[in-house]
Amino acid sequence: MDGTPFHPGELEAQALAGTGSRGAGIREIMPEQHRIFFGQLPLLFAAVGDETGHPIATVLSGDPGFVRSPAPTTLSIRALPASDDPAALHLRPGQPVGLLGLEFPTRRRNRANGLITARDTGGFSLAVTQSFGNCAKYIQARTPQPIAPAGNGSFEPIARLDDAARALISRSDTFFVASTSEARKLGGLDISHRGGRPGFVGIDGEVLSVPDFAGNNYFNTLGNLLRDPRACLLFIDFENSAMLQLQGRVEIVWSGPEVARLTGAKRIWRLHVTGGWRRHAALPLQWSPPEPAATTLATGVWA
Repeated sequence: MDGTPFHPGELEAQALAGTGSRGAGIREIMPEQHRIFFGQLPLLFAAVGDETGHPIATVLSGDPGFVRSPAPTTLSIRALPASDDPAALHLRPGQPVGLLGLEFPTRRRNRANGLITARDTGGFSLAVTQSFGNCAKYIQARTPQPIAPAGNGSFEPIARLDDAARALISRSDTFFVASTSEARKLGGLDISHRGGRPGFVGIDGEVLSVPDFAGNNYFNTLGNLLRDPRACLLFIDFENSAMLQLQGRVEIVWSGPEVARLTGAKRIWRLHVTGGWRRHAALPLQWSPPEPAATTLATGVWA
């Protein structure tokens, strides 16, 4: 990789935070352990862009082995979102995609961003341009077991945060955020994990407030959002395998009394929700109760 692996937005975010990273773990190819890791997963989280470039976060599932890496710069994913998932239409050759593999029982997670090279009725292939791991902070361990999908997997658009959406967000200890940048060579789209104690995502009308806890100092997500505030949040209901996708625009609060009052928060960012989608029985998995990470237990929640 020539020079820094970070685009200007990431470097700006690092400067605003008063920290930085050499990005030594960010590579143009996947190391062997990452290639093996992706092949073990029953889930893969993905970020794509819609026709306007607004990120959409979704999740793909299959039996372990549905993701393969035939070469260090290639991933083959034999799964697609449901046909009515808004992400499905935009998985096309030439389009950027951000991928996150997270192995919940072990708290391991690895990212692979790149460009789609092919798609057919069963899945798609990705040319990897950026590969890196993340630490296990704030990941709640839980064990999935396969089950037959319950219900009909019904899908519905939502224009605002209704009672069901608010209830899921309030009890969530995990969500995923999709963001975008113009730096396609350095990733283009990105999807990242966020975790905390239930209640760590605040709700005020149609605005969600998220604390930014200490992490790897890469600032991939906030760096993207500094240059393009559009984002999509994905919440999984681990009790019934439903999922909630919320689009909106983000503002970042870098310091001040609001940040200081929440234990562990270094910054806060707010998503102003503009719409979203909900799918019932989205995943053919049931989950064990969560085991919070020690770092999670040391953080605060909104009163």
